[in-house]
Amino acid sequence: MAATQPILLDWAAANTSGWGIVGLNIFLQWMQDRDVQPFMGAPITENDVTGYEAGRILAAQKAFTDSNRFQNDLARFRSAAMKLDMPVVKGLGNGLAYQGGVVGTPNVGRCVFEDTRLDGLNEKLAPYDVVVCASGWNTQLLRDRSKKRVELIYEGVDDTLFRPGPRTGLLDQKKFYIFSGGKVEYRKGHDLVLLAFREFSLRHDDAVLVTAWHSPWPQLSAGFRGKAKAPLELTTDGRIHVKKWVAMNGINPEKVIEIPQIANPLMPGILCDMDCALFPSRAEACTNLSAKEAMACGIPVIVAANTGMRDIIDAGNCIPLMHQRPVLDFTECGIESWGESDVGEILDALERLYADSSLRNKIGRAGAAWILARGRTWSNHARLLKSLIMSC
Repeated sequence: MAATQPILLDWAAANTSGWGIVGLNIFLQWMQDRDVQPFMGAPITENDVTGYEAGRILAAQKAFTDSNRFQNDLARFRSAAMKLDMPVVKGLGNGLAYQGGVVGTPNVGRCVFEDTRLDGLNEKLAPYDVVVCASGWNTQLLRDRSKKRVELIYEGVDDTLFRPGPRTGLLDQKKFYIFSGGKVEYRKGHDLVLLAFREFSLRHDDAVLVTAWHSPWPQLSAGFRGKAKAPLELTTDGRIHVKKWVAMNGINPEKVIEIPQIANPLMPGILCDMDCALFPSRAEACTNLSAKEAMACGIPVIVAANTGMRDIIDAGNCIPLMHQRPVLDFTECGIESWGESDVGEILDALERLYADSSLRNKIGRAGAAWILARGRTWSNHARLLKSLIMSC
C-alpha cells in the first residue's frame, strides 16, 4: 500500500474570506482522502470552523490537531528557508510576488489576481514547478506572458451546504429580495448595485436589497464611492456604515437588510430566502464564489459577462450582463479585460425576474443543475488539484 502523501497548503484556513474558504474546503476534502494528509500554513482555530455541523467538525478534529502540531516544525523550516520533502501549494495574489519561506517538492503556485500588470512574470513564477489558476481569464493571461506550465482548476462550492432548499419563513413573503455580496471595493461594483436598486426600489415598493458586504478589512472599504454620489463611511466602532451609505445615495434604508459578517456555512439559509442575486463585478480573478453559491442554492443570478465570471455563464443558467464597456477611470492597478456593466441592463434584468416567478424558478433550477453537472464543487476541485500535484 502506498504511503499517505503530506501536502502543505501554505496559507490560513478560515470561514470568512475567499482564500480562507478555499483552504478550509480543500483541507476538509483531503482529510477524507486516504492518499493525502493535508497541512495548513497557519493554525486552524475554533473560530475558523464556526457554522459547520458539529459532527463534521468532530470528524475533522484529528486532522486539525495534526495540522496544528505541524506548525512548530513549519516555523523552523521557514526560518531556515528549507526545501520540504512534500508538495507545497503557495497562494499568490495581485503582483504574484514570491513569498519566500519553505519550498516544496513539487512547488505549486496558486494564482488569483485581478491586477493585469504582469511585468517580470517569468522571474516571479520561476520558483514554481507548475502554477494553477481558477479562471480561464487568469489562465490565458499567464499562458500568453510566461513560459511556465499553467493549469486551470475551477473553484467550487460545498454542495452539502449550498443546495436548493425551502425558504426559512423568517422574511416577509410579500417582498422581493435582491442579494448582493462581497467586500465593498471598486472592482465588485457595489456602486452599480446602488444605482440600479435606487431606481428599481422607486418603481417597486416591495423591493428589498439584502447586503452581505462586511469583511475582516472594513478600512479597505472606507471612502469608496465609484459612480455613487456619496462615499462609504465607517461607524464609530470601525464597521462599514451600510445604512448611512445607502441613505446618502438616495435609497430608503428601510428597504435594505444589512447582514453582519457571518461564517460562510451559514449563508445558505440567507440565500434560500432570496428572489435573485446581483453581481455586476468589474473583475473577478476566479469565477465569483458568492455567485456560484447562490446558483447552487437555486437562486437566479445576474452576473457581469467579463473576466473570470465568463466561466460560469451558460445557456439559461443565469442572466448575463452582456453590455460591458471598457473601464477607463481606475488607475490603481492593471485593468485589461475589466468590464463596466450598464445600469439600464441591470434594471431590465431585475424587471424580468420581478415580473415572472416561473422565469426565476427556471433559471434557478438550471443554475443549480449546472453547478453539479460541471463539477463546480470543492470535492471535484480537491480531486483535480491532488491529481495535478501527484503527477508532477
